[in-house]
Amino acid sequence: MKQILVYADSLSWGIVPTTRRRLSFDQRWPGVMENALNRGGRTVRVIENCLNGRRTVWDDPFKPGRNGLAGLVQCIEMHAPLALVVLMLGTNDFQSMHPHTAWHSAQGIASLIAAIRGAPIEPGMPVAPVLVVAPPPIGTPKGPAAPKFVGGDVKCAGLADAFRAVCADLGCHFFDAGSVVTSSVHDGVHLDADQHAVLGAELAKVIAALPLIDA
Repeated sequence: MKQILVYADSLSWGIVPTTRRRLSFDQRWPGVMENALNRGGRTVRVIENCLNGRRTVWDDPFKPGRNGLAGLVQCIEMHAPLALVVLMLGTNDFQSMHPHTAWHSAQGIASLIAAIRGAPIEPGMPVAPVLVVAPPPIGTPKGPAAPKFVGGDVKCAGLADAFRAVCADLGCHFFDAGSVVTSSVHDGVHLDADQHAVLGAELAKVIAALPLIDA
């Protein structure tokens, strides 16, 4: 059985837009992806490490522990050996308290990739390849999330292209979630249930075509 780590934020945790509820595992995209891969003949286990509010490399001034670098190498060590690490972060880099652009967020992703590759796994264990998934662009923030993400729809412009360039430079796999899904019609930030289903199915196709390492 191959283990795939999903390291992400609330878009992958499965928060139901405008609520504090969570979609079930089979509804959120990591679960949809696992089920599709297993039905297709790949025996995989998806390990979810998805924290609401997680940035790439920045702190949340109001909640501790939202810096994506915090604990990442320990997470890789904990779950090794891994066949693949899927990174889907970036949305929270554009919260209203941050001045970041797509370039800044892409540099954050590069730092996370370096941390994954430098994690202190046991001798002889493989270094897991990385699949970076650019989240869909932020829409017009609405509802309870609006004050937190005001201006995010402008600041996130060009994120997928910036992530793609970093992945090309660092030799990582890349997928643009915005090519198949859109942010929620309800809050402009998260994913609605139907979009989780689409994204999970598409990522299963992407991963099924990858030469996953034996782990």
